[in-house]
Amino acid sequence: MASHTGRLTPAVRVQSLHRSFNEAGGVLNGLDLDIAPGEFVALLGRSGSGKSTLLRALAGLDRGVAGTGRIEVPDKVSVVFQDSRLLPWKRVLDNVTLGLRSGDASDRGRQALDEVGLAGRERAWPHELSGGEQQRASLARSLVRDPQLILADEPFGALDALTRIRMHTLLRRLCEVHQPAVLLVTHDVDEAIVLADRVIVLDGGVVRHDARVELDGRRSQADPAFARLRARLLTELGVEDDHDAAAPSHVERAAS
Repeated sequence: MASHTGRLTPAVRVQSLHRSFNEAGGVLNGLDLDIAPGEFVALLGRSGSGKSTLLRALAGLDRGVAGTGRIEVPDKVSVVFQDSRLLPWKRVLDNVTLGLRSGDASDRGRQALDEVGLAGRERAWPHELSGGEQQRASLARSLVRDPQLILADEPFGALDALTRIRMHTLLRRLCEVHQPAVLLVTHDVDEAIVLADRVIVLDGGVVRHDARVELDGRRSQADPAFARLRARLLTELGVEDDHDAAAPSHVERAAS
C-alpha cells in the first residue's frame, strides 16, 4: 500500500459531522475524519454505529437527512455496494460505461474489464455472470471513471470465502495501480486488516479507535502482529477474541 504523511492535503476531510434521522438522537455525533490521497481506510463498528450513514454522506446520497458539519471530497467519487447493481437489460460493457460521454468510452470500458479479469465478457448479460464476476464488473464501472475516491459499502459481504479472497487480492492490486483513496465499510475485522492502511472503529457516531496497519509483506492471520491487531480491534468492538492465532482462519483454509 501507499505511504502517507500528515503534510498531504487530505482527499477526504470531515469535520464535526452530525446526522440524525429522528428526535431520539443522532447517528453521527460530531465525527471528524481525514483520509489521505491514495490511503485505504476500513471502517468497523457495531450495527447502528453510523458506518453506512457516513459513507452515504460522503457520496452525497443522504439528501433530506437532518445534520450539520463540513464534508470535503474529491470531484471524482465512485461507490461500490454489496449488490453489484448492474442493469439486467444492459450488457456488461454497457453497464461499465453507463453515463460516460467521451468518444473513447468503449475502449476505456474494455480496458477496465481487462483489469478486473473480465476480458471477453463485454457482450455478456449480467445474469450470465457469477456473483464474483458481477462484483468485478462493478469495480470496473468504478475504475473506468478514474476516481480519486472509492466508497465501498460491504462489497464482498454476499460472496463465498474463496471468492472473497480473490476479490481482496484484486482490489489491493487495483488500488496499488490506480492509487485512489478508499473508504471500505465492513463487518469483517480480518478483511479490514488484510486490505487497509488504517482501520477505524465507529461507536456512538464518532471515531473511537484509529489504528494504522503496520504489517509487512503477506498479511497472514498466522502472523502474531496480525493477531494482536485483531484482538485490539475486537476489544474496541466489544467482542472477545477467541480466535486461535496459530490456526488458519476459514478464509485461509478456503484458499489452501
